[in-house]
Amino acid sequence: MSLVTLLPFIVLIGAMFLMTRSAKKKQQQAVEMRNAMQPGSGIRTIGGMYATVKEVNEDTVLVDAGPGVELLFAKNAIGAVLTDDEYNRIVHGIEHDLKSDSDLVPDDASSLTGTDESADAAAASDDKPVDLGKKDETEERTADTEADEEPKKTDGDSDAKK
Repeated sequence: MSLVTLLPFIVLIGAMFLMTRSAKKKQQQAVEMRNAMQPGSGIRTIGGMYATVKEVNEDTVLVDAGPGVELLFAKNAIGAVLTDDEYNRIVHGIEHDLKSDSDLVPDDASSLTGTDESADAAAASDDKPVDLGKKDETEERTADTEADEEPKKTDGDSDAKK
C-alpha cells in the first residue's frame, strides 16, 4: 500500500485521539470538582436544583435543600460547586456589596474632572437645535411647485377618462 491510501486513516485516528483526550480532560476536571466538595458549600445539581452540602460520602452527597428537606444524591449528579457569593446571589438574592469596592469606574465622567461647572456648560450648549441640512416641509413644497407646474404622471395614469 502506498502512503496516499493510508493518509486518510492516519488523519481519522489522529482526530479520534484528540477528541477522546479533550473529553478525558473535562471528565477529570469534573471529578476533581466533585472531590473538592465540603460540607457547607453551595452546589447546583445537573437537574438545576440549588442546595447546600451537608455530608459527603464516597459515592453520595447529602444535601440540605431547605428547612427540614435533606436529599441524597449521587456524586455524579452534582453539576457545579458554587462560590459563596454566587450561591447567595442566586438562592437568597443577596448581591455582593459594591460600595466596598474602591476600584470601580464611576458612571458619570464629571466626577473625574473635579468641577461640575464644565458639565453644566456642556449641557447648556446642547439645548441649541442642530442644523442637519434638512429643509422644512413648507420649503420643500414651494420648491417642488415652482419647479414642476404640471403634476407628475406615473405609468398607470392616463389623461383619458372612461
